[in-house]
Amino acid sequence: MGDAAAEGNETLWKFFRFERFLSTLAESRLYFASANQFIDPFEGAVAVQLNAPPHDPLYAEIESVDHAFFQLKRLTKVCCWHRAAYESDAMWKLYSGEHKGIAICTTPDRIRAAFKPFRLKPEHGVEDLWGGPVQYVDLTKVRMRGVSMLERFFFKHRAFEWEREYRLTISLRMAEEFGVRVPEDGIFVDVDLSILIERIVLGSTTTETERATVAEHVAAAGLSDRLELSTLLGQPRYV
Repeated sequence: MGDAAAEGNETLWKFFRFERFLSTLAESRLYFASANQFIDPFEGAVAVQLNAPPHDPLYAEIESVDHAFFQLKRLTKVCCWHRAAYESDAMWKLYSGEHKGIAICTTPDRIRAAFKPFRLKPEHGVEDLWGGPVQYVDLTKVRMRGVSMLERFFFKHRAFEWEREYRLTISLRMAEEFGVRVPEDGIFVDVDLSILIERIVLGSTTTETERATVAEHVAAAGLSDRLELSTLLGQPRYV
């Protein structure tokens, strides 16, 4: 796996909806979304233009290729993680709005060891998996000239710096150039969960029924020793 600078033992969090977590356990694979599925309008951008309208001639040269870069986003598949040594109430609240009340924790070293080679079809070659922390830049002041077709997805506008994101990406641009049909949306990549998962954390928005169901499925996967409750589910004491 190609990798930008990152500590190999840094804790990374990924949040799941209840149903998606159970399917991940059952199928041992993770979803990589197409970059054009993200809500962030600046995804893959190398600059942010503020003075429009009126027309800024500085950007005239790139307007004709905007569609091409939309296709580039379609061909770039991304799996997002949150970098944090400890759980965050803010992140739980953010993801609870998407009904994501379960998280797994891993590290870059575990990721390197756990992910299996990905092919669009069994007869095709292995696609490279890249990973690294996102770098946040004020794109209103800097135009990221010279970044590669892949590197641009490891830079984001500084307004999103609170995300503290770590990304895994697979670019299928070359595959499509060779005539391979690439899925419009995301892809699933096989992974050894026993290597990948360091901890499974049940958030405070999960119900008792959901926790019991998760515990049953986690036990079936042989991962019970890694299951824990969010500290936010603890009992406060005042004396």
